[in-house]
Amino acid sequence: MFRLDGKVALVTGASGGIGSAIARALHGQGACVVLSGTREQILRDVAASIARDAGTDEGRLHVCTADLSDAAAADALVATAEEKAGAPLDILVNNAGLTRDTLAIRMKDEDWNRVMDVDLSAPFRLSRATLKGMLRRRSGRIINIASVVGVTGNAGQVNYSAAKAGMIGMSKSMAQEAGARGVTVNVVAPGFIQTAMTDVLPDAQKEKLVSAIPLGRMGQPDDVAAAVVYLASAQAAWVTGATLHVNGGMAMS
Repeated sequence: MFRLDGKVALVTGASGGIGSAIARALHGQGACVVLSGTREQILRDVAASIARDAGTDEGRLHVCTADLSDAAAADALVATAEEKAGAPLDILVNNAGLTRDTLAIRMKDEDWNRVMDVDLSAPFRLSRATLKGMLRRRSGRIINIASVVGVTGNAGQVNYSAAKAGMIGMSKSMAQEAGARGVTVNVVAPGFIQTAMTDVLPDAQKEKLVSAIPLGRMGQPDDVAAAVVYLASAQAAWVTGATLHVNGGMAMS
């Protein structure tokens, strides 16, 4: 189950903890994976690590840098990724994102716009470009990585919460538009995931976060990656417009 042999996937934000885990999991199921981000050397290191751990060469791994805050770069990324892979995309994982946290009353326009550009506008642009080929081929998977705060909200993150909520609404609309052509569009909404970003939090803050999670621990990047693999697979062919909550029970719907 969940094999992806012969499929081509693009993963944005692939240099981070969640993105690299997604790339590793898709590759492990047989997909050819294009890793995208802004830091080329880190992407190459991730690709080399995936290949080394899998005991293979890097033939099914490609690196493609792009600054998704630049609309033109986002518009061009799909074509560049397909050129690198030598085949059209079957799977798009919109994982790249950033935060610019502060209270709404103090938030500057540039902090709002920067988060919207990367976390919502870029996924739209990438999805739009990918859909053209997928609709023509009557096959494809778009998987958007949102966040629990897109459902619950979070003080100090009005821009990030709004972008992730927008991603969920966008995905539902795209799913309705693309479903008749065999293309699914779904969302994975992670809760608190243990990454380099959360590792630097004070122990007291970590304990407070964990106390709000019924399963009693932070998630791991692999927990998110497993959900992505499922939604990318043939076994999820009748799942679209869904938001799969991967949050340890922190928020239930």
